[in-house]
Amino acid sequence: MFGLHFFRQYSHGPYILDFYCPAIRLSIELDGAHHAEDAQVDYDKERTGYLRGQDIRELRFWNQEVDNELEKVLSKIRDAIGAKIK
Repeated sequence: MFGLHFFRQYSHGPYILDFYCPAIRLSIELDGAHHAEDAQVDYDKERTGYLRGQDIRELRFWNQEVDNELEKVLSKIRDAIGAKIK
């Protein structure tokens, strides 16, 4: 998409990003049900704060969103990419 390359399971600092495009500093995370648990919510907030501090934008989607609303997910990703390359 837009000639960009996303890496899967990309290591950045102390974290592993599900999908990452270094050219536009965009991370895409796919979350399962365990991300709704209190300890995981706190961890995810800390992680998001770290990534923001590194000037990395993070998009998060629930696994069921990808399974049931793929076009909506892809549209959000296209919007985020378009905003970064304009």
